[in-house]
Amino acid sequence: MTIPALPFSDPVRLHQIGASLSRRLELDEAARARVARALDLKALDLFTAELDVVATVSGWRLTGRVIADAVQSCVLTLEPLPVHVDARFEVNLIEAAEVMTSEDGEIDLELDDDSPDVAENGQIDLGQYAVEQLALQLDPYPRKDGAVFEQPPE
Repeated sequence: MTIPALPFSDPVRLHQIGASLSRRLELDEAARARVARALDLKALDLFTAELDVVATVSGWRLTGRVIADAVQSCVLTLEPLPVHVDARFEVNLIEAAEVMTSEDGEIDLELDDDSPDVAENGQIDLGQYAVEQLALQLDPYPRKDGAVFEQPPE
């Protein structure tokens, strides 16, 4: 199975973080087009992320803000729907070696699980987190105001 390429990536090695690291990501037109395709957007005219990674006792804390101007499609009319995103987020991370497994070697996950994310391969991909946070802010079923589904006549 081939893992699809990430639409935008900006990895930071864990040893480069030190006590803290700040980064501002501003995607160029080509990167915005890749992200738009990956998130099924008609357009992504602006996408920036302000990210801070701070070392903690148990790992790292990634805090940030994503700002975007995108265009989604109405699920009923397919008309363009402009959307502005300005969202803050926080994610706790630990190194892959610190992941706790059960006695049979399996990792137990739950939907409401508040456990930290795992920093794999000795790095944190800031670009991947920025795109993920944008995706979480988008309406999965955008609908134009007043658009109503009408059952076709039988």
